[in-house]
Amino acid sequence: MSDNASAGATGTDSEDVQHEYDQMLDTLDAAIEEARRKVESGRVYDADNEKVRIKWIRALSYAVNVRRQVQNDRDLAELAEKVERLEEETGLTEGA
Repeated sequence: MSDNASAGATGTDSEDVQHEYDQMLDTLDAAIEEARRKVESGRVYDADNEKVRIKWIRALSYAVNVRRQVQNDRDLAELAEKVERLEEETGLTEGA
């Protein structure tokens, strides 16, 4: 995805990619908040409830990890775009 996001991306393409990343992060934030709520407010009366709570903890951990990866991808796409712009402004190209 980083190749498409950085190589020859126009302003509109770049904005679309950033918007997609923002939407993914918003969705993940909502999922993380819901999982956190379930973990923190859950009452454990029996073993079955504890199993459900453990599943929510796993879901929360997974969502946090995915969010971190998406944030890193977005940051890398932004950096690639900035490098490309700087290369264009200074007349530098790859292999030169």
